[in-house]
Amino acid sequence: MTEHVTTALDAGILTVTLARPDKKNALTNAMYGVLADALQRAETDPAIRVVVLQGDGDSFTAGNDLADFAAQSQGLHKGERHVLRFLDGLARATRPLVAAVQGNAVGVGTTMLLHCDLVYVADTARLTTPFVNLALVPEAASSLLLPARIGYARAFAMFALGEAVDAATAVAIGLANAVVPQAELRARARAAAETLAKRPLGALAHTKALMRSTDAIRAQMDREGAIFQERLKSAEAREAFTAFAERRQPDFSKVTG
Repeated sequence: MTEHVTTALDAGILTVTLARPDKKNALTNAMYGVLADALQRAETDPAIRVVVLQGDGDSFTAGNDLADFAAQSQGLHKGERHVLRFLDGLARATRPLVAAVQGNAVGVGTTMLLHCDLVYVADTARLTTPFVNLALVPEAASSLLLPARIGYARAFAMFALGEAVDAATAVAIGLANAVVPQAELRARARAAAETLAKRPLGALAHTKALMRSTDAIRAQMDREGAIFQERLKSAEAREAFTAFAERRQPDFSKVTG
């Protein structure tokens, strides 16, 4: 556990909370490690029947901490990249995953929702996947799952134009189950998790497996991951992260590759 992710197990429900509200719950490598450990624990602990994902503060998560991205772009990151463990845990999860989303859900904050079985959004929710803005490509098998869920045209607009999806639209196009007033968000997600926790676990696991192709999802993650790492080291990515650090708009007109 880090001070930025907390876990609590009660009545068969493992609640995992992103607790870095001062940074909009931007995800560091250490935080990914705790998330990955939580998903692994859920698969091995018979006391856990459902996992709830939520975030403190006014945002679900701002996505990957851009300082981490910049370090990888410059070849400065050392050690295991726990995001890969987290993504693999999402792909392999057999326990139901329930998400409670308020405010911004950026990048992986949106793509992880494609692996959740029930998603509740506050009326403040705003889902974005601006990978191309950073000269990157989609991850978490979202290049497969998002077009399958909402259609190619909408998915491309989210990826390439960085178009945001508000709460009502997220429900209308099938990215979320319901819009809930923010004050009621966690209670709604908890109630759904409590209902799932009373269902036969084996039947739930088989139902989930029938609805998802884990092999296809993991294969797409591998394809994305290889390109993502190449893109992180590209001249375009260096310009994107430099521009972010300098608080200016990136200029890709003279950058190739």
